[in-house]
Amino acid sequence: MYAIIKTGGKQYRVQKDDVFKIEKINAEAGDTVTFDEVIAVGGDTLTVGTPFVEGTAVHAEVVEQGKNDKVIIYKYKAKKDYRKKNGHRQPYTLVKVTDIVSGGQKAAAAEKQDDVKPSMSMKKEELLAIANEKGIEVSSKATKAEILEAIEA
Repeated sequence: MYAIIKTGGKQYRVQKDDVFKIEKINAEAGDTVTFDEVIAVGGDTLTVGTPFVEGTAVHAEVVEQGKNDKVIIYKYKAKKDYRKKNGHRQPYTLVKVTDIVSGGQKAAAAEKQDDVKPSMSMKKEELLAIANEKGIEVSSKATKAEILEAIEA
């Protein structure tokens, strides 16, 4: 089974246990992230979303945060004594796909992931749900940071 996900303005074809680099996201090594923007799911049959497949998600674990190799930008104009050298290292997040959940499997995966550590990469609604499960009263107008702080306290 494979899925095509969208993150960071790019699309990736992923399978279980794939390790790949994506644009940097706000998560620490060891955190679990969920990609809800699944464009297509394949296996025995191909399911294509309009634009996304409903009830499907890809769960991944952050392996590391890092920077790619340096890219040198060199500008030069002949006979004008103009030279400009610049370098850039693009940050990335290395993730490993742990599970592809579609349709009816979503509820079972949610039960399995009760021990998920809350993080800034989660949606505000998910953080509010975790706070409510733990019996913590948090205003729905609170920011994600405030909700996280209340959960961790």
